[in-house]
Amino acid sequence: MAIRDFFKSKQKSDKQIDETTPYYRIGGEEKVRELANRFYDVMENDTYASELLSIHPQPLDRIRHVFFLYLSLWLGGPDIYQQEFGHPRLRARHLPFTVSPALKEQWMYCMRKAMMTTVSDVALAQTLLQALDQLAEHMINTK
Repeated sequence: MAIRDFFKSKQKSDKQIDETTPYYRIGGEEKVRELANRFYDVMENDTYASELLSIHPQPLDRIRHVFFLYLSLWLGGPDIYQQEFGHPRLRARHLPFTVSPALKEQWMYCMRKAMMTTVSDVALAQTLLQALDQLAEHMINTK
């Protein structure tokens, strides 16, 4: 199944969370929150991601919550992010920051570690990581 087909299942017109969405398959709100928090735990505690950590506003409490809301939306869960902040427009939101290939790799490093310790379905985790890698690649705005 192509990644774009996999994520078509996350689109819902009735605003209910379908059992086929990655959000549901991961374990819902609790697991998505754990994934978001684990991502930032890795970023804070692994020196490999120190450059990435340095561009994030401190303390990380607010960004952890915003990232949880975004992941929930992206995975096919509740659209609270969009209700609070509007369309994600990720590239536009990241343009004020210099996003290099090295920062993208640090971001993916943190996400891989978080995903592999949070999501028990390895095939699902790999599919999500592949999609996130493509998304992260799109955020690069400098060499």
